[in-house]
Amino acid sequence: MSVPQTIREWRDVSAERFREEILPQEEPAVLRGLVADWPAVQRGARSASELASYIKTYVGGQPVETFVGDPAIRGRFFYAEGLRGYNFERRREPLASLLDRLVALETLEDAPSTYAGAVIIPECMPGFGAANQLSWAQGVPRIWLGNAITVATHFDLSSNIACVVAGRRRFTLFPPEQLVNLYVGPLEFTLAGPPVSMVDPEAPDLERYPRFAEAWKTARAAELGPGDAIYIPHMWWHHVKSLSPFNVLVNYWWDDIPAFAGSPFDCMIHGLLSIRHLPEARRKVWQTAFNYYIFGTGPDPVAHLPEDQRGVLGELTPEIAQTIKQYLMYNLSRK
Repeated sequence: MSVPQTIREWRDVSAERFREEILPQEEPAVLRGLVADWPAVQRGARSASELASYIKTYVGGQPVETFVGDPAIRGRFFYAEGLRGYNFERRREPLASLLDRLVALETLEDAPSTYAGAVIIPECMPGFGAANQLSWAQGVPRIWLGNAITVATHFDLSSNIACVVAGRRRFTLFPPEQLVNLYVGPLEFTLAGPPVSMVDPEAPDLERYPRFAEAWKTARAAELGPGDAIYIPHMWWHHVKSLSPFNVLVNYWWDDIPAFAGSPFDCMIHGLLSIRHLPEARRKVWQTAFNYYIFGTGPDPVAHLPEDQRGVLGELTPEIAQTIKQYLMYNLSRK
């Protein structure tokens, strides 16, 4: 298969430049050297053990969830054969113990795959975020730690800035519209939250997943080292491979949509219940209604109504959101 396109790179990115030049493009961007001045990055450049010792100065006793897989999975956390469970197990352990174990595993040639993801820094590592911060980033910082592991191709509902603290990572991205070519697995039975592609981009089975060849034509890739970061717009699919025996990353998820608006993903799941299995003619009727009321492909559906009589069709406010939720909860509880 062909080599993916490279992701555009930016340097000396400030809050203003990110907001005015990068965000409006709705395209992924590599932000070289964005967090090179972090104390954690500088310690990691010296050794894994020095970085682990530094992180442990901020760690409390709260346990975190870790994924552990046999060396035979070669770092690729995924489903077991036939989607009958997973090829790894979940454990809970203190973060300090995980760090010690990762340092000990660093020199092993055939180490078990070990990983903890999305650990909320203010809860588990008070003070680390203040000492290593991207002041203009939105969202709560989270830390990801592991050895040479692979995160399957998935999307996030929020926008994301991911900052490499230690190790090297290869990111491979696909635009949101490639959903139809990525052969997505179960929506409700997932590895760690979002659904994932069933295709291994490093060894795609094109006989089983032939449309993936079309997705690959749109793939974009970049390799990041310590101090680098990547901006991943919401709903862009991304496959992440850690290339070093000790890896640390900090990320920030954020959404410009108010929390009271709820999740579009939840709306889609409800659609599976109430729309997907209707006869085709009725689905088309509802597609027209969705296009009109939700996607705005026709004339303004409320222009003819007085502003104070638009109800749930009016501007979304916390009060309107609560009215909609109460309506849904009432009707769902009756059926």
